[in-house]
Amino acid sequence: MRAYSTSIDIHRCSSRSYGSFLTIDHLTNLLAACNLTRPSNPYHAHQIHSLLLTSNLLPSPLLHAQLIDLYANSGQLHRALLIFADVRRHSSVVAWTSVIAHISRSRRPLDALSLFAQLHASVAPAPNSHTFSAVLPACAAAGADRFGSQVHALALRYGAAAAVYVASALTDMYAKCGRVEDFRKVFDEMAVRNLVSWNALIVGFVRNKLYCDAMEAFRSLLNDDGSLTPNQVSFSSVLNACSNAFSIGFGRAVHGLAVKLTVESSLAYVRNSLIDMYNKCGCLEEAAKVFDRCSDRDVVTWNVMMMGWIESDCPEGACGCFLHMMQEGVSPDETSFSTLLQALAMLASWGQGAAVHSLIVKTGCTQNQCVGSSLITMYAKCGSLEDAYRTFDEAKDQLNVVTWTSMITAFQQYGHGYKVIKLFDEMMDLGIEPDYITFVSVLSACSHNGLVDQGFKYFYSMSQVHKMAPGSEHYACMVDLLGRAGRLDEATQFIDAMPIQPDSSVWGALLAACRKFRNLELGSKVAQKLFRIEPHNSGNYVLLSNMYASNGMLEEAKEIRRLMQSNGVRKETGCSWIDVSNKTFVFTAHDQSHQATEQIYGMLERLKELVKAKGYVPDTQFAVNNVGEQNKEQNMWYHSERLALSFGLICLPLNAPIRIKKNLRTCGDCHTVMKLVSEIFRRKIILRDINRFHEFAGGVCSCRDYW
Repeated sequence: MRAYSTSIDIHRCSSRSYGSFLTIDHLTNLLAACNLTRPSNPYHAHQIHSLLLTSNLLPSPLLHAQLIDLYANSGQLHRALLIFADVRRHSSVVAWTSVIAHISRSRRPLDALSLFAQLHASVAPAPNSHTFSAVLPACAAAGADRFGSQVHALALRYGAAAAVYVASALTDMYAKCGRVEDFRKVFDEMAVRNLVSWNALIVGFVRNKLYCDAMEAFRSLLNDDGSLTPNQVSFSSVLNACSNAFSIGFGRAVHGLAVKLTVESSLAYVRNSLIDMYNKCGCLEEAAKVFDRCSDRDVVTWNVMMMGWIESDCPEGACGCFLHMMQEGVSPDETSFSTLLQALAMLASWGQGAAVHSLIVKTGCTQNQCVGSSLITMYAKCGSLEDAYRTFDEAKDQLNVVTWTSMITAFQQYGHGYKVIKLFDEMMDLGIEPDYITFVSVLSACSHNGLVDQGFKYFYSMSQVHKMAPGSEHYACMVDLLGRAGRLDEATQFIDAMPIQPDSSVWGALLAACRKFRNLELGSKVAQKLFRIEPHNSGNYVLLSNMYASNGMLEEAKEIRRLMQSNGVRKETGCSWIDVSNKTFVFTAHDQSHQATEQIYGMLERLKELVKAKGYVPDTQFAVNNVGEQNKEQNMWYHSERLALSFGLICLPLNAPIRIKKNLRTCGDCHTVMKLVSEIFRRKIILRDINRFHEFAGGVCSCRDYW
């Protein structure tokens, strides 16, 4: 009814017969009514502007400021700026403040800061408390903490800093700029605090990863004076802190308070934060209970629940969640598709991934960079590097560092080191700045391709060119780089010179190199360090035990196995799986549980004859776990990946690639057999183990045997 009345008033005022209505008070009320509607009607703005011009009332400070607001609220900021510029010399502080606020909200923070500087340099008017609260968000958005400090000093000079909304804006600005002590100090010095102030403090702690402080601030909010009640910002922020601190106890207490205040049932934002908190704290069942109680689940709620299944290492649950969402008529968004693709990548389900890709094309989400990155990763992890690169190449000009890194990582995982370097250099030529993960992939590619000099060049460029401090993953890559090249002494010296404490990834890289080059003395020392750092990692025990066994030290090998048992560590059972006709078939070593067992073992015998005719000689060092058994060679033929290979040769079409997944690292002897089989049968074989992909074709592997 208000909008209808406003349009009638404007029509009446635009008629010459109603000139008596053209008073400042009437137009002030009219502008105020129009500004109440969001977004405002552009037609109303044009009409009122005409009235102000014809009546010569535009220079009126209040009307001028209101008209600026009306144009900005109707999505015509450019017109608002033109009006401001026309009478800028006589503009009031209200008009200046309005323009600064609208420019800041339109994601042009530097322009807002520039305009504030011009206001400060002018003779009049002086900024007021509203002006300061308008410009401080622009300081935060631009990361201009020095400018923000100057604005703070001016607010103190003009006596505006004591206003609660200015102090809250200062707290938020310093928090977003990472100046923790400053935003603490501003908050502590506030004489009066409202809920916005407390929320600024809690959000600031969360933003700066001070999660325990955020939870303590929430507790203090409840105990402040009893007059303030947390709102959805308070609850969602503190639940975020609980998620990242894995503080399930405090999270449950917050949940109880939300139920008591009826916030959980009335605000979807809080419900989503609750589901996310329970998921990240490993309480999937409690997350599902909150989810099931939601009667009005939107796409965000479904996305949070899908991610919970993934975080619980249950990609099948995420896929089922996506299907139920579609059945309930909720349209997926870019986040839904990205999450689903992540689940399919974990399952290595190429067929379902390709079907989802088709759905993404139909819904028009292919241009989204997050979806594009997830598509590349999904295809790569499903063993289809060609599809991954095709997806990348089709949208190369629109991609960001995340998508480029996804493709670089895919090439690295398949052992295509030179393609990694070429793509990295191309990315640099386009001016796309690499991030932390990009360098991990590039250094790992150098490591797996023996590119020692280039690896060190990229490593040093991190700090010298890109001003990025290397992390533990980068140092582990460098140790692996030297170790794979047989330069164990240099690798040890590199570790000793590290500016950070070496972690399990660094020592693990050195232990693997010791195994490869049979340096038992150093390997034993490194393994002992790893036993202390990660006493429940079975891989370290098995690796050292195998090193002892390979050197004929069987008693020492048995002692490591006994130590493993006394520490309650069990070796994970190795298994391989393969998809045939949209069904997944899982194999373990010596597996005879399948209906086609007779045909599978018959094919294995045939493979044995064929590869031996090609010159295959078994490498029995990979059968050291079978010490005491007479036929190590025969037992190696019953490794799970060979059973999956045999089944694939029997069941898959002649031209179809054979994609095998394994939960552990494949052994060197199986690697040799796969190469020979790919040549004999002229089949492409993609083997994905726990570390990387091996793409066999024509008797060679993409890793070039340097793995």
